[in-house]
Amino acid sequence: MPSLKDLRNRIASVKATQKITKAMQMVAAAKLRRAQAAAEAARPYAERMETVLANLASGVSGSSAPRLIGGTGSDKVHLLVVCTAERGLCGAFNSSIARLARDKANALKAQGKTVKIICVGKKGYDILRRQFEKDIIELIDLRAFKQVGFVNAEGIAQNILARFANGEFDVATLFFSKFKSVISQIPTAQRIIPAEIPTGAPKTEAVYEYEPGESEILETLLPRNLTVQVLRAILENAASEQGARMSAMDSATRNAGEMIKKQTQLYNRSRQAMITKELIEIISGAEAL
Repeated sequence: MPSLKDLRNRIASVKATQKITKAMQMVAAAKLRRAQAAAEAARPYAERMETVLANLASGVSGSSAPRLIGGTGSDKVHLLVVCTAERGLCGAFNSSIARLARDKANALKAQGKTVKIICVGKKGYDILRRQFEKDIIELIDLRAFKQVGFVNAEGIAQNILARFANGEFDVATLFFSKFKSVISQIPTAQRIIPAEIPTGAPKTEAVYEYEPGESEILETLLPRNLTVQVLRAILENAASEQGARMSAMDSATRNAGEMIKKQTQLYNRSRQAMITKELIEIISGAEAL
């Protein structure tokens, strides 16, 4: 049985940990408001971009379709762009994204496909390198970005486009976590090359004449759409990370409180037992005299 000093040290240690988790929860809550606002502000633009691309893509087909829509005609080499966080202590946020990417990679390899992985964020790299170290071709450190914006997403998108132009892969899939609420983040896989054109996009009855033609406009819009989707994924991840961290730190704070309560009860019982024992010894000694 631990001594009273050991129990006091345990209680003090847990209380110190509780203060840290409570502070991290408050910091995450403050960051979440900004990250959530940024993620929600990016959604309408990304969705509208998909609608415009759907209308334009309906006018091109076959050999006239750009490679970013039509693809290379093969699907032997797959590029997985896995977006995670740079830090942990956010529950299952990082592991859920990595698990989705790992399942996809294993399924592709079972079909005889070649898999290449780009990790955007250190935590995803740390998880995936245990099984796919030889397949990881690049790690993009988000800590190098002071504040994630369109310029940073454009750099990542240009990197992917350059690899596609060099024939390094046929299909690219983006993995991230879509923010739904503080307690709910949805791991998502989105194909970005060839561009995944939504079939149920709303269409207008108006007839448009494009100048230049649809193909020329798509050549410009498709790279921008890739940048927009990468930016959206990073912003959704930022909000999801803070929401997951806030939830995890709240649970940790409550668990620390329960542990303090149990340790305090154990301390009080041990102290009472020692006092009772000393009293019995005193009474026994007095009776012996």
